[in-house]
Amino acid sequence: MLIFAASDKGGACRSVTSANLAYHRALAGDDVCYLDFDFGSPTASAVFDVADARRAVEDRDLHSYLMGEVGEPERIDVWARTEHQVLRDRPPGAGRLVLMPGDVSGGEFATTGDHVRLCADLLMKLHYEFDLAVVDLSAGRSYAVDMVLEATAQPEMREITARWLVFHRWTRQHVAAAAGLVFGERGIVAAGVQRGHDEETLRSAVRFVRAAVPDPASPLWSQVSPAQAAWLHRADDDLRHLASALGIGCGQILGSIPLEPVLQWREQLITEEDVLVSQIANRETWEAFSRLADRLTDDKYWGPA
Repeated sequence: MLIFAASDKGGACRSVTSANLAYHRALAGDDVCYLDFDFGSPTASAVFDVADARRAVEDRDLHSYLMGEVGEPERIDVWARTEHQVLRDRPPGAGRLVLMPGDVSGGEFATTGDHVRLCADLLMKLHYEFDLAVVDLSAGRSYAVDMVLEATAQPEMREITARWLVFHRWTRQHVAAAAGLVFGERGIVAAGVQRGHDEETLRSAVRFVRAAVPDPASPLWSQVSPAQAAWLHRADDDLRHLASALGIGCGQILGSIPLEPVLQWREQLITEEDVLVSQIANRETWEAFSRLADRLTDDKYWGPA
């Protein structure tokens, strides 16, 4: 299965959340490949703590592959190459966790037929080799988004299951931007239909993920004044009404990730040790990642809302 991770804005927690989802699926025994298609600002190597390994594969990254400069993009075995000590001890029963890095010195590029062909070839190969391939796309209606829409519209790929996760923070600007990215005049659905996708099928393959969602009832906000508490509850209600009005209400949400102080300070994988041993991360965050990872392939959460 292919999972495309998109967001209209940067700072929507797209990369760190999708990396944690890939990690949870690998822990559960799936073979997972993570592709960093964020051509403007690839960050996955930092989230997986493989910065040194990424530098070692310079000029053999996804950029180089899509430009036709190398025959195959480099793969990094996260379990073997990460500098994160907890991750170096691959848990019994865990599947493969592979990163295909982007080029930090690269950038967006206009796609051609050759780029689309190479992209489609790679996605097809990974679909058959891995249980899950997570593709982290550049923010907005980027060339990366256009390229994968074109690639997945190719006749040979139409039988391959591809799903879209659209990430947004829990603010008015992010909610409106996420709805526009998918349903807007030049959004993902319209662009996909233009390239030959069936509109109903594409719509049913899109779900939204709310990230960094503050819970007004949580202990984190228990010390605020009564006036602030009342305002937080009103703001949360207003956002729920806005999301529903824009077509991204509860029926279109695959899951929510709570506001997590660890992720605000450092974009990283959250491990069980962070929750149970050092206790720097909240159990609610770990459980939210786990639920969302399970739902990626659970058909009852996909289809017409």
